[in-house]
Amino acid sequence: MTAEAAVWPLLAIDRKGRGSLVDQIVGTISTMVNERQLGAGTKMPSVRQFAKCNGVSTYTVVEAYERLHQLGLLSSRRGSGFFVARGLPQAPSAPVANQPGLHSEIDALAPELYSGQAEALPVGAGWLPPEWYGENTILDAVRHAMKIPASRLRGYGHPLGFPALRQHLAATLSGELFAVEPDQILLTNGATHAFDLVLRTLTRPGDVVLVEDPGYSNLLSLVRHHGCIPVGIARSEAGLDMEELARQAALLHPKLMFVNTVLQNPLGTSLSHAQAHRLLALAEQFDFWLVEDDIYRELALPSEASLAAMDGLRRVIRVGSFSKTLSPVLRVGSLCASHSLVPELLRVKMVAGLTTSEINERAVFHATGTRGYRRMVERLTSQLEEARERTLEALDGVGLRPLARPRGGMFVSAGWSEAAPGRTGRAIADAALRAGILLAPGEFFTQRPQDTGRQGIWFRFNAAYAANPQLLDFLRDVLRTRR
Repeated sequence: MTAEAAVWPLLAIDRKGRGSLVDQIVGTISTMVNERQLGAGTKMPSVRQFAKCNGVSTYTVVEAYERLHQLGLLSSRRGSGFFVARGLPQAPSAPVANQPGLHSEIDALAPELYSGQAEALPVGAGWLPPEWYGENTILDAVRHAMKIPASRLRGYGHPLGFPALRQHLAATLSGELFAVEPDQILLTNGATHAFDLVLRTLTRPGDVVLVEDPGYSNLLSLVRHHGCIPVGIARSEAGLDMEELARQAALLHPKLMFVNTVLQNPLGTSLSHAQAHRLLALAEQFDFWLVEDDIYRELALPSEASLAAMDGLRRVIRVGSFSKTLSPVLRVGSLCASHSLVPELLRVKMVAGLTTSEINERAVFHATGTRGYRRMVERLTSQLEEARERTLEALDGVGLRPLARPRGGMFVSAGWSEAAPGRTGRAIADAALRAGILLAPGEFFTQRPQDTGRQGIWFRFNAAYAANPQLLDFLRDVLRTRR
Protein backbone atom coordinates (compact mmCIF):
# COMPACT_ATOMS: atom_id res chain seq x y z
CA MET A 1 0.00 0.00 0.00
CA THR A 2 1.41 3.39 -0.92
CA ALA A 3 2.05 6.13 1.63
CA GLU A 4 -0.79 8.13 0.11
CA ALA A 5 -3.24 5.23 0.53
CA ALA A 6 -1.98 4.46 4.06
CA VAL A 7 -2.98 7.84 5.50
CA TRP A 8 -6.43 7.71 3.99
CA PRO A 9 -9.01 6.81 6.67
CA LEU A 10 -11.07 3.66 6.26
CA LEU A 11 -14.71 4.54 5.74
CA ALA A 12 -17.43 2.94 7.86
CA ILE A 13 -19.15 1.09 5.01
CA ASP A 14 -22.18 -1.00 5.95
CA ARG A 15 -22.51 -3.68 3.28
CA LYS A 16 -25.77 -4.89 4.79
CA GLY A 17 -27.28 -1.42 5.02
CA ARG A 18 -30.08 -0.09 2.87
CA GLY A 19 -27.99 2.52 1.06
CA SER A 20 -25.81 1.54 -1.89
CA LEU A 21 -22.03 1.58 -1.54
CA VAL A 22 -21.85 4.61 -3.81
CA ASP A 23 -24.43 6.46 -1.70
CA GLN A 24 -22.51 5.70 1.48
CA ILE A 25 -19.19 6.87 0.05
CA VAL A 26 -20.70 10.08 -1.34
CA GLY A 27 -22.53 10.82 1.91
CA THR A 28 -19.47 10.18 4.11
CA ILE A 29 -17.08 12.25 2.00
CA SER A 30 -19.67 15.04 1.76
CA THR A 31 -19.77 15.16 5.57
CA MET A 32 -15.97 15.10 5.84
CA VAL A 33 -15.66 18.00 3.40
CA ASN A 34 -18.39 20.13 5.00
CA GLU A 35 -16.98 19.51 8.48
CA ARG A 36 -13.52 20.48 7.19
CA GLN A 37 -12.03 17.08 7.96
CA LEU A 38 -10.87 17.32 4.34
CA GLY A 39 -9.60 20.79 3.52
CA ALA A 40 -9.82 22.58 0.19
CA GLY A 41 -7.11 21.39 -2.15
CA THR A 42 -6.67 17.98 -0.46
CA LYS A 43 -5.71 15.36 -3.03
CA MET A 44 -8.00 12.35 -3.05
CA PRO A 45 -6.59 8.83 -3.39
CA SER A 46 -6.54 7.44 -6.89
CA VAL A 47 -9.50 5.28 -7.91
CA ARG A 48 -7.50 2.08 -7.47
CA GLN A 49 -6.01 3.18 -4.12
CA PHE A 50 -9.43 4.10 -2.73
CA ALA A 51 -10.94 0.83 -3.97
CA LYS A 52 -8.15 -1.31 -2.47
CA CYS A 53 -8.15 0.55 0.87
CA ASN A 54 -11.91 0.27 1.34
CA GLY A 55 -12.51 -3.10 -0.27
CA VAL A 56 -14.83 -1.86 -3.02
CA SER A 57 -14.72 -2.06 -6.81
CA THR A 58 -13.11 0.59 -8.96
CA TYR A 59 -16.48 1.09 -10.70
CA THR A 60 -18.03 2.06 -7.35
CA VAL A 61 -15.27 4.61 -6.74
CA VAL A 62 -15.55 6.05 -10.25
CA GLU A 63 -19.28 6.69 -9.82
CA ALA A 64 -18.81 8.11 -6.30
CA TYR A 65 -16.10 10.52 -7.50
CA GLU A 66 -18.25 11.52 -10.48
CA ARG A 67 -21.20 12.35 -8.21
CA LEU A 68 -19.01 14.33 -5.81
CA HIS A 69 -17.66 16.18 -8.84
CA GLN A 70 -21.23 16.96 -9.96
CA LEU A 71 -22.04 18.27 -6.48
CA GLY A 72 -19.08 20.63 -6.67
CA LEU A 73 -17.28 18.96 -3.76
CA LEU A 74 -14.43 17.59 -5.87
CA SER A 75 -12.58 19.03 -8.82
CA SER A 76 -10.48 17.11 -11.32
CA ARG A 77 -7.18 18.05 -12.89
CA ARG A 78 -6.12 16.31 -16.04
CA GLY A 79 -3.39 13.80 -15.28
CA SER A 80 -3.39 14.58 -11.55
CA GLY A 81 -6.63 13.10 -10.20
CA PHE A 82 -9.33 14.48 -7.92
CA PHE A 83 -9.02 17.21 -5.29
CA VAL A 84 -11.34 18.73 -2.71
CA ALA A 85 -12.76 21.80 -4.44
CA ARG A 86 -12.13 25.34 -3.29
CA GLY A 87 -15.05 27.60 -2.48
CA LEU A 88 -17.09 24.66 -1.19
CA PRO A 89 -20.87 24.78 -1.45
CA GLN A 90 -23.02 23.40 1.35
CA ALA A 91 -23.60 19.80 0.40
CA PRO A 92 -25.95 17.32 2.07
CA SER A 93 -24.43 15.16 4.79
CA ALA A 94 -26.89 12.32 4.19
CA PRO A 95 -26.42 9.88 1.31
CA VAL A 96 -27.62 11.32 -1.96
CA ALA A 97 -29.99 9.57 -4.34
CA ASN A 98 -28.97 7.89 -7.57
CA GLN A 99 -29.44 11.07 -9.55
CA PRO A 100 -28.79 14.34 -7.69
CA GLY A 101 -32.03 16.29 -7.74
CA LEU A 102 -32.38 19.85 -8.93
CA HIS A 103 -34.31 20.77 -5.73
CA SER A 104 -35.85 23.89 -7.22
CA GLU A 105 -39.00 25.06 -8.90
CA ILE A 106 -37.73 23.81 -12.23
CA ASP A 107 -37.86 20.20 -10.93
CA ALA A 108 -41.64 20.19 -10.95
CA LEU A 109 -41.84 21.66 -14.43
CA ALA A 110 -38.94 19.75 -16.00
CA PRO A 111 -41.46 17.28 -17.54
CA GLU A 112 -42.96 20.25 -19.38
CA LEU A 113 -39.83 20.34 -21.52
CA TYR A 114 -41.31 17.21 -23.10
CA SER A 115 -45.08 17.46 -22.56
CA GLY A 116 -45.91 20.56 -24.61
CA GLN A 117 -48.73 21.41 -22.21
CA ALA A 118 -47.13 24.27 -20.28
CA GLU A 119 -48.37 27.82 -20.80
CA ALA A 120 -44.81 29.15 -20.60
CA LEU A 121 -42.93 30.24 -23.74
CA PRO A 122 -41.15 26.95 -24.69
CA VAL A 123 -37.69 28.36 -25.36
CA GLY A 124 -36.03 25.30 -23.83
CA ALA A 125 -38.27 22.69 -25.43
CA GLY A 126 -37.40 20.18 -28.13
CA TRP A 127 -40.36 20.65 -30.48
CA LEU A 128 -41.19 23.17 -33.17
CA PRO A 129 -44.39 25.18 -33.64
CA PRO A 130 -47.12 22.86 -35.00
CA GLU A 131 -47.52 24.92 -38.17
CA TRP A 132 -43.86 24.29 -39.06
CA TYR A 133 -44.41 20.53 -39.31
CA GLY A 134 -46.98 20.72 -42.09
CA GLU A 135 -50.21 20.15 -40.17
CA ASN A 136 -52.22 19.01 -43.18
CA THR A 137 -49.71 16.31 -44.07
CA ILE A 138 -49.72 14.92 -40.52
CA LEU A 139 -53.49 15.14 -40.00
CA ASP A 140 -54.16 13.47 -43.34
CA ALA A 141 -51.74 10.70 -42.40
CA VAL A 142 -53.42 10.17 -39.01
CA ARG A 143 -56.87 10.02 -40.63
CA HIS A 144 -55.57 7.52 -43.16
CA ALA A 145 -54.01 5.41 -40.39
CA MET A 146 -57.32 5.28 -38.54
CA LYS A 147 -58.79 3.40 -41.50
CA ILE A 148 -56.86 0.34 -40.33
CA PRO A 149 -58.57 -2.89 -41.43
CA ALA A 150 -60.78 -4.45 -38.76
CA SER A 151 -58.75 -7.65 -38.97
CA ARG A 152 -55.70 -5.74 -37.69
CA LEU A 153 -57.51 -4.77 -34.48
CA ARG A 154 -57.42 -8.30 -33.10
CA GLY A 155 -53.67 -8.62 -32.52
CA TYR A 156 -50.80 -6.59 -31.16
CA GLY A 157 -49.14 -5.95 -34.52
CA HIS A 158 -45.85 -7.18 -35.92
CA PRO A 159 -43.18 -7.54 -33.19
CA LEU A 160 -40.59 -5.68 -35.26
CA GLY A 161 -43.08 -2.96 -36.19
CA PHE A 162 -45.37 -2.16 -39.15
CA PRO A 163 -43.79 -4.01 -42.12
CA ALA A 164 -44.56 -1.35 -44.72
CA LEU A 165 -42.81 1.35 -42.69
CA ARG A 166 -39.77 -0.86 -42.10
CA GLN A 167 -39.58 -1.59 -45.83
CA HIS A 168 -39.89 2.11 -46.65
CA LEU A 169 -37.24 3.05 -44.10
CA ALA A 170 -34.89 0.32 -45.35
CA ALA A 171 -35.26 1.53 -48.93
CA THR A 172 -34.66 5.16 -47.91
CA LEU A 173 -31.58 4.39 -45.79
CA SER A 174 -30.16 2.04 -48.44
CA GLY A 175 -30.53 4.73 -51.09
CA GLU A 176 -29.10 7.59 -48.99
CA LEU A 177 -26.73 6.16 -46.33
CA PHE A 178 -26.03 2.43 -46.01
CA ALA A 179 -27.41 -0.90 -47.10
CA VAL A 180 -29.92 -2.30 -44.62
CA GLU A 181 -32.69 -4.87 -44.84
CA PRO A 182 -36.19 -4.52 -43.31
CA ASP A 183 -35.55 -7.32 -40.80
CA GLN A 184 -32.59 -5.32 -39.44
CA ILE A 185 -34.97 -2.54 -38.39
CA LEU A 186 -36.88 -2.58 -35.11
CA LEU A 187 -39.52 0.13 -34.56
CA THR A 188 -39.77 1.74 -31.11
CA ASN A 189 -41.79 4.30 -29.16
CA GLY A 190 -39.36 7.08 -30.04
CA ALA A 191 -35.59 7.36 -29.66
CA THR A 192 -35.54 7.21 -25.84
CA HIS A 193 -37.33 3.84 -25.96
CA ALA A 194 -34.63 2.68 -28.38
CA PHE A 195 -31.88 3.79 -25.96
CA ASP A 196 -33.64 1.95 -23.15
CA LEU A 197 -33.80 -1.28 -25.19
CA VAL A 198 -30.08 -1.04 -25.99
CA LEU A 199 -29.19 -0.55 -22.32
CA ARG A 200 -31.46 -3.43 -21.25
CA THR A 201 -29.91 -5.70 -23.88
CA LEU A 202 -26.20 -4.89 -23.76
CA THR A 203 -25.42 -3.67 -20.24
CA ARG A 204 -25.48 -4.89 -16.67
CA PRO A 205 -25.37 -2.85 -13.44
CA GLY A 206 -21.86 -1.52 -12.90
CA ASP A 207 -20.98 -1.27 -16.60
CA VAL A 208 -19.36 1.95 -17.75
CA VAL A 209 -21.26 3.84 -20.46
CA LEU A 210 -19.62 6.75 -22.25
CA VAL A 211 -21.76 9.79 -23.06
CA GLU A 212 -21.11 13.17 -24.59
CA ASP A 213 -20.70 16.14 -22.27
CA PRO A 214 -22.72 18.21 -22.88
CA GLY A 215 -25.25 15.81 -24.34
CA TYR A 216 -28.86 14.61 -24.35
CA SER A 217 -30.29 15.38 -20.91
CA ASN A 218 -32.59 12.36 -20.51
CA LEU A 219 -29.83 9.92 -21.34
CA LEU A 220 -27.84 10.44 -18.12
CA SER A 221 -30.87 9.57 -15.98
CA LEU A 222 -31.61 6.55 -18.16
CA VAL A 223 -28.05 5.22 -17.90
CA ARG A 224 -28.08 5.61 -14.11
CA HIS A 225 -31.52 4.03 -13.89
CA HIS A 226 -30.03 0.85 -15.33
CA GLY A 227 -27.31 0.86 -12.69
CA CYS A 228 -24.59 1.79 -15.17
CA ILE A 229 -21.90 4.41 -14.63
CA PRO A 230 -22.08 7.33 -17.11
CA VAL A 231 -18.71 8.87 -17.92
CA GLY A 232 -18.75 12.11 -19.86
CA ILE A 233 -16.47 12.77 -22.83
CA ALA A 234 -16.09 16.46 -23.60
CA ARG A 235 -17.81 17.67 -26.76
CA SER A 236 -17.19 21.16 -28.16
CA GLU A 237 -17.29 22.99 -31.45
CA ALA A 238 -14.19 21.01 -32.43
CA GLY A 239 -16.01 17.72 -31.83
CA LEU A 240 -15.25 15.00 -29.29
CA ASP A 241 -12.12 15.10 -27.16
CA MET A 242 -10.60 11.98 -28.68
CA GLU A 243 -7.59 11.95 -26.36
CA GLU A 244 -9.87 11.95 -23.33
CA LEU A 245 -11.98 9.24 -24.94
CA ALA A 246 -8.92 7.05 -25.53
CA ARG A 247 -7.74 7.48 -21.91
CA GLN A 248 -11.16 6.70 -20.42
CA ALA A 249 -11.66 3.71 -22.70
CA ALA A 250 -8.27 2.26 -21.75
CA LEU A 251 -8.90 2.83 -18.03
CA LEU A 252 -12.57 1.92 -17.67
CA HIS A 253 -13.30 -0.61 -20.44
CA PRO A 254 -16.75 0.80 -21.35
CA LYS A 255 -19.52 -1.41 -22.63
CA LEU A 256 -20.85 1.17 -25.09
CA MET A 257 -20.94 4.85 -26.03
CA PHE A 258 -23.84 7.04 -27.09
CA VAL A 259 -22.93 9.65 -29.70
CA ASN A 260 -24.91 12.26 -31.64
CA THR A 261 -22.89 12.31 -34.87
CA VAL A 262 -24.95 14.92 -36.72
CA LEU A 263 -26.44 18.19 -35.36
CA GLN A 264 -25.65 17.22 -31.79
CA ASN A 265 -28.08 18.13 -29.01
CA PRO A 266 -27.45 20.67 -27.45
CA LEU A 267 -24.57 22.17 -29.52
CA GLY A 268 -25.91 21.69 -33.05
CA THR A 269 -22.48 20.58 -34.34
CA SER A 270 -21.48 17.51 -36.37
CA LEU A 271 -18.46 15.24 -36.20
CA SER A 272 -16.02 15.47 -39.08
CA HIS A 273 -15.35 12.40 -41.19
CA ALA A 274 -11.87 12.19 -39.66
CA GLN A 275 -13.29 12.17 -36.12
CA ALA A 276 -15.90 9.60 -37.06
CA HIS A 277 -13.17 7.30 -38.40
CA ARG A 278 -11.11 7.82 -35.22
CA LEU A 279 -14.14 7.05 -33.07
CA LEU A 280 -14.76 3.80 -34.93
CA ALA A 281 -11.09 2.86 -34.55
CA LEU A 282 -11.22 3.43 -30.77
CA ALA A 283 -14.42 1.40 -30.48
CA GLU A 284 -12.67 -1.43 -32.31
CA GLN A 285 -9.48 -1.11 -30.26
CA PHE A 286 -11.24 -1.11 -26.87
CA ASP A 287 -14.16 -3.33 -27.91
CA PHE A 288 -17.22 -1.24 -27.11
CA TRP A 289 -20.49 -0.66 -28.96
CA LEU A 290 -21.38 2.70 -30.54
CA VAL A 291 -25.01 3.81 -30.35
CA GLU A 292 -25.47 6.49 -33.01
CA ASP A 293 -28.23 8.94 -32.08
CA ASP A 294 -29.18 9.96 -35.62
CA ILE A 295 -32.54 11.64 -35.08
CA TYR A 296 -31.51 14.95 -36.72
CA ARG A 297 -30.13 13.35 -39.91
CA GLU A 298 -32.93 14.61 -42.18
CA LEU A 299 -32.21 18.21 -41.15
CA ALA A 300 -28.50 17.92 -41.99
CA LEU A 301 -26.50 18.14 -45.20
CA PRO A 302 -26.28 14.83 -47.12
CA SER A 303 -22.48 14.96 -46.92
CA GLU A 304 -22.32 14.72 -43.11
CA ALA A 305 -20.56 11.71 -41.56
CA SER A 306 -22.53 8.57 -40.67
CA LEU A 307 -21.04 6.01 -38.29
CA ALA A 308 -23.55 3.39 -39.42
CA ALA A 309 -22.56 3.90 -43.06
CA MET A 310 -18.83 3.72 -42.28
CA ASP A 311 -19.19 0.65 -40.07
CA GLY A 312 -21.91 -1.31 -41.86
CA LEU A 313 -23.72 -2.00 -38.55
CA ARG A 314 -20.97 -4.28 -37.23
CA ARG A 315 -20.52 -2.53 -33.89
CA VAL A 316 -22.71 0.52 -34.55
CA ILE A 317 -26.41 0.58 -33.61
CA ARG A 318 -28.25 3.35 -35.39
CA VAL A 319 -31.20 5.09 -33.67
CA GLY A 320 -33.64 7.16 -35.73
CA SER A 321 -36.85 9.07 -35.06
CA PHE A 322 -39.56 11.03 -36.87
CA SER A 323 -40.27 13.44 -34.01
CA LYS A 324 -38.20 16.28 -35.46
CA THR A 325 -39.67 16.24 -38.96
CA LEU A 326 -43.26 15.16 -38.32
CA SER A 327 -44.43 15.50 -34.73
CA PRO A 328 -43.15 14.25 -31.38
CA VAL A 329 -46.67 13.15 -30.43
CA LEU A 330 -46.51 10.23 -32.87
CA ARG A 331 -43.75 8.55 -30.82
CA VAL A 332 -42.18 6.46 -33.57
CA GLY A 333 -38.48 5.68 -33.58
CA SER A 334 -36.26 2.96 -35.01
CA LEU A 335 -33.25 0.80 -34.26
CA CYS A 336 -30.99 -0.48 -37.05
CA ALA A 337 -28.58 -3.21 -36.01
CA SER A 338 -26.75 -6.29 -37.25
CA HIS A 339 -28.63 -9.49 -38.06
CA SER A 340 -27.11 -11.14 -35.00
CA LEU A 341 -28.20 -8.43 -32.55
CA VAL A 342 -31.77 -7.74 -33.72
CA PRO A 343 -33.26 -10.98 -32.29
CA GLU A 344 -32.05 -10.14 -28.78
CA LEU A 345 -33.25 -6.51 -29.05
CA LEU A 346 -36.61 -7.85 -30.22
CA ARG A 347 -36.80 -10.30 -27.30
CA VAL A 348 -36.18 -7.48 -24.83
CA LYS A 349 -38.74 -5.25 -26.57
CA MET A 350 -41.42 -7.93 -26.24
CA VAL A 351 -40.56 -8.71 -22.62
CA ALA A 352 -40.54 -5.04 -21.62
CA GLY A 353 -43.70 -3.90 -23.41
CA LEU A 354 -44.81 -6.12 -26.29
CA THR A 355 -45.29 -4.39 -29.65
CA THR A 356 -45.42 -0.73 -30.56
CA SER A 357 -48.45 1.16 -31.92
CA GLU A 358 -49.30 0.07 -35.47
CA ILE A 359 -51.65 3.05 -35.84
CA ASN A 360 -48.83 5.50 -35.12
CA GLU A 361 -46.50 3.60 -37.43
CA ARG A 362 -49.12 3.59 -40.20
CA ALA A 363 -49.48 7.37 -39.79
CA VAL A 364 -45.72 7.85 -40.16
CA PHE A 365 -45.68 5.56 -43.20
CA HIS A 366 -48.42 7.52 -44.94
CA ALA A 367 -46.82 10.88 -44.07
CA THR A 368 -43.31 9.98 -45.21
CA GLY A 369 -44.60 8.25 -48.34
CA THR A 370 -46.28 11.37 -49.75
CA ARG A 371 -44.72 13.46 -52.49
CA GLY A 372 -44.89 16.50 -50.26
CA TYR A 373 -42.86 15.06 -47.39
CA ARG A 374 -39.45 15.84 -48.87
CA ARG A 375 -40.58 19.37 -49.74
CA MET A 376 -41.87 19.78 -46.19
CA VAL A 377 -38.47 18.75 -44.76
CA GLU A 378 -36.68 21.15 -47.11
CA ARG A 379 -39.00 23.95 -46.03
CA LEU A 380 -38.45 23.07 -42.38
CA THR A 381 -34.67 23.13 -42.85
CA SER A 382 -34.88 26.57 -44.48
CA GLN A 383 -37.08 27.94 -41.68
CA LEU A 384 -34.66 26.65 -39.08
CA GLU A 385 -31.69 28.23 -40.85
CA GLU A 386 -33.37 31.63 -40.79
CA ALA A 387 -34.46 31.15 -37.17
CA ARG A 388 -30.94 30.23 -36.04
CA GLU A 389 -29.48 33.36 -37.59
CA ARG A 390 -32.13 35.50 -35.88
CA THR A 391 -31.45 33.72 -32.60
CA LEU A 392 -27.68 34.18 -32.77
CA GLU A 393 -28.12 37.88 -33.52
CA ALA A 394 -30.74 38.37 -30.80
CA LEU A 395 -28.71 36.57 -28.13
CA ASP A 396 -25.59 38.50 -29.06
CA GLY A 397 -27.59 41.67 -28.44
CA VAL A 398 -28.16 40.67 -24.81
CA GLY A 399 -24.58 39.55 -24.18
CA LEU A 400 -24.85 35.78 -24.70
CA ARG A 401 -22.19 34.04 -26.77
CA PRO A 402 -22.67 30.65 -28.48
CA LEU A 403 -20.76 27.67 -27.15
CA ALA A 404 -20.48 26.57 -30.78
CA ARG A 405 -21.67 27.73 -34.18
CA PRO A 406 -24.44 25.26 -35.11
CA ARG A 407 -24.20 23.49 -38.46
CA GLY A 408 -27.98 23.20 -38.60
CA GLY A 409 -30.89 21.87 -36.60
CA MET A 410 -33.10 23.32 -33.90
CA PHE A 411 -30.79 24.49 -31.14
CA VAL A 412 -28.38 27.24 -30.19
CA SER A 413 -26.53 26.89 -26.90
CA ALA A 414 -25.26 30.19 -25.56
CA GLY A 415 -24.47 31.95 -22.32
CA TRP A 416 -22.18 34.19 -20.34
CA SER A 417 -18.52 33.14 -20.16
CA GLU A 418 -18.18 34.13 -16.49
CA ALA A 419 -20.59 33.16 -13.76
CA ALA A 420 -21.76 35.87 -11.38
CA PRO A 421 -21.24 35.07 -7.68
CA GLY A 422 -24.16 33.09 -6.31
CA ARG A 423 -25.92 32.80 -9.67
CA THR A 424 -26.44 29.58 -11.59
CA GLY A 425 -28.29 28.62 -14.72
CA ARG A 426 -30.72 26.71 -12.55
CA ALA A 427 -31.54 29.82 -10.48
CA ILE A 428 -32.05 31.88 -13.62
CA ALA A 429 -34.31 29.17 -15.07
CA ASP A 430 -36.39 29.25 -11.88
CA ALA A 431 -36.83 33.00 -12.28
CA ALA A 432 -37.71 32.52 -15.96
CA LEU A 433 -40.49 30.08 -15.01
CA ARG A 434 -41.99 32.70 -12.73
CA ALA A 435 -41.86 35.08 -15.69
CA GLY A 436 -43.65 32.58 -17.97
CA ILE A 437 -40.59 31.34 -19.86
CA LEU A 438 -39.42 27.72 -20.01
CA LEU A 439 -35.61 27.64 -20.16
CA ALA A 440 -33.27 24.63 -20.38
CA PRO A 441 -30.15 25.44 -18.30
CA GLY A 442 -26.81 23.84 -19.04
CA GLU A 443 -27.14 21.70 -15.90
CA PHE A 444 -29.63 19.55 -17.84
CA PHE A 445 -26.96 18.58 -20.36
CA THR A 446 -23.70 18.21 -18.45
CA GLN A 447 -22.26 16.23 -15.55
CA ARG A 448 -19.91 19.07 -14.68
CA PRO A 449 -20.81 21.84 -12.19
CA GLN A 450 -21.86 24.65 -14.51
CA ASP A 451 -21.17 27.65 -12.32
CA THR A 452 -17.56 26.54 -11.82
CA GLY A 453 -17.03 25.24 -15.35
CA ARG A 454 -15.03 26.76 -18.13
CA GLN A 455 -18.16 27.67 -20.06
CA GLY A 456 -19.88 29.74 -17.36
CA ILE A 457 -23.68 29.89 -17.32
CA TRP A 458 -25.43 28.78 -20.49
CA PHE A 459 -28.75 27.58 -21.84
CA ARG A 460 -30.03 25.57 -24.79
CA PHE A 461 -32.34 27.75 -26.88
CA ASN A 462 -34.89 26.46 -29.37
CA ALA A 463 -34.34 28.65 -32.42
CA ALA A 464 -38.06 28.70 -33.27
CA TYR A 465 -38.86 30.63 -30.07
CA ALA A 466 -35.63 32.32 -28.96
CA ALA A 467 -35.99 35.66 -30.75
CA ASN A 468 -39.20 36.39 -28.80
CA PRO A 469 -39.19 39.88 -27.16
CA GLN A 470 -40.47 38.37 -23.89
CA LEU A 471 -37.33 36.23 -23.61
CA LEU A 472 -34.97 39.01 -24.67
CA ASP A 473 -36.42 41.44 -22.12
CA PHE A 474 -35.97 38.83 -19.40
CA LEU A 475 -32.34 38.19 -20.41
CA ARG A 476 -31.60 41.94 -20.42
CA ASP A 477 -32.88 42.12 -16.85
CA VAL A 478 -30.64 39.20 -15.89
CA LEU A 479 -27.67 40.86 -17.57
CA ARG A 480 -28.26 44.08 -15.62
CA THR A 481 -28.34 42.24 -12.29
CA ARG A 482 -25.07 40.44 -13.09
CA ARG A 483 -23.15 43.69 -13.38
